Amino acid sequence: MQVDTLISNIGEFLPMDKPGPVKGEKMNELTIIKDAALGIKDGKVAWYGTKEEATQVTTDETIDAKGKLVTPGLVDSHTHLVFGGSREEEMALKQQGVSYLEILERGGGILSTVRSTRKASFEELYEKAKFHLDRMATYGITTIEAKSGYGLDDETEMKQLEVVQKLQANHPVDLVSTFMGAHAIPEEFENRSDEFLQAMLNMLDEIKEKELAEFVDIFTETGVFSVEQSRKFLLAAKEKGFDVKIHADEIDPLGGTELAVEVGAVSADHIAVASDQGIKDLAQSNTIGVVLPGTSFYLGKDDYGRAREMIDKGAAIALATDFNPGSCVTENLQLIMSIAAVRLQMSPAEIWHAVTVNAAHAINREKVAGSLTVGRVADLVIWDAPNYMYIPYHYGVNHVNTVFKNGQVIYKQEGLR
Repeated sequence: MQVDTLISNIGEFLPMDKPGPVKGEKMNELTIIKDAALGIKDGKVAWYGTKEEATQVTTDETIDAKGKLVTPGLVDSHTHLVFGGSREEEMALKQQGVSYLEILERGGGILSTVRSTRKASFEELYEKAKFHLDRMATYGITTIEAKSGYGLDDETEMKQLEVVQKLQANHPVDLVSTFMGAHAIPEEFENRSDEFLQAMLNMLDEIKEKELAEFVDIFTETGVFSVEQSRKFLLAAKEKGFDVKIHADEIDPLGGTELAVEVGAVSADHIAVASDQGIKDLAQSNTIGVVLPGTSFYLGKDDYGRAREMIDKGAAIALATDFNPGSCVTENLQLIMSIAAVRLQMSPAEIWHAVTVNAAHAINREKVAGSLTVGRVADLVIWDAPNYMYIPYHYGVNHVNTVFKNGQVIYKQEGLR
């Protein structure tokens, strides 16, 4: 067999070859190929096997992995990539015991970022988002979801979505766009949340026509939008041809997880305080539970949620950063993997499924991301690690050696000079 590039001398290779979503106890089962090699042709995986079998492969270029771990590129299935400003001053308030909802009531939180995002030009938002996206790529992320939701008006929401569209056209990392106009109630719609939701629904025809988003999301939470409002909103979005997601059961257990399953949402995100019934419903569905432990970490919560129970009950779980300026300020999905190990009691195998196969399912990219089976796009990472267990174990640093997107190197850690 002739390939364009052969990655040889791989110490441990994870193809992540189980068809997903991978649920329950199957999340703890991994295919591991030791002393492996992988061939890339025309940007896709053409072959993989043992180094002995690689003697039958001819190539124009050989890359020595030097005994390192090779996996699919990571998939970050929940981010708020495009926003103006920052909110570092809120950290002091959190340290004083002021809750997130209290900060929101004081005009901070989401509404603070809304004001900054409305003021920012398209170019400013684009450059800022590109900076963060570049950093995500260095951490081994090759596909991400990016939500709007810091405009809360027609002009700024469209501006955010157009930034994502331009990044998708220009940046090697793949972006999946989500319209989240229903992220909070803006000051000009105070006490008129139904009117605001209708205004957001009125945007959907233009968003669909311009292909600016494929998902619609809503924040179902005390003081924001009720379960009934969310149901009506999400069903209306589905009628317009969008797939839907839901910010569910993050702070109060309102029944958002149950609603996500009811309306056929692709994912239920946060779900930190999901009810017993919500967990049961999730396990009996193909809705992906996207767990965001970095948010609990940053907000200083003692309870990181019920991911362990969800997996044990048979649910499909993904992990994501929830990168945003107020409640999880990190682009480092590797750190989230470590938090999941320590605070969610997830095994290394479960964690790898949660940032590859299941994360891809959470954004409808299961056919092109999260796996390195033959014929799939060659989005992969060579890690400065000897095995898959090492990444969550050695926390707080970047283990990436080389990142490939579509078979081409987009980042390489050259080390100190």
